[in-house]
Amino acid sequence: MYKSPDIFQVDKIVDGDTFWVFNHAGQKLKVRLIGIDAPETRNVFKKKKHAFGLASKNYLDNILKQNPYIKLTFDVDSLDQYGRTLAYAYLSDGSMINEQLIRNGYAVLMTVSPNIRFEKIFYESQMAARKNKRGIWK
Repeated sequence: MYKSPDIFQVDKIVDGDTFWVFNHAGQKLKVRLIGIDAPETRNVFKKKKHAFGLASKNYLDNILKQNPYIKLTFDVDSLDQYGRTLAYAYLSDGSMINEQLIRNGYAVLMTVSPNIRFEKIFYESQMAARKNKRGIWK
């Protein structure tokens, strides 16, 4: 079923930057994409529901429905304050989902030290999204 230990099967999308996967023992892990912040689909924690939240969630859902097996890599901190697994997610073609969400305007840059490995790439992607008026930047 799994080609390598860093490949996970997507189970359910929560919003534009959070989803559930099955690990290799069949247990579910909640994954929060590192370096990005997508608009909320509902009021959660201190964040309020945003009008573009559903579009962001649908964009991620469409990507992951077509690619239910993804590669996850990690940075310095592997868990956030809510117990979610922090990861960079990759499609089988090698493209990074975190970066795609920013580049296409479905999320914005949000780095939290020490997980800053791709901060420069994410910043450049956000500037391109703004310049080209993609997604939330329309």
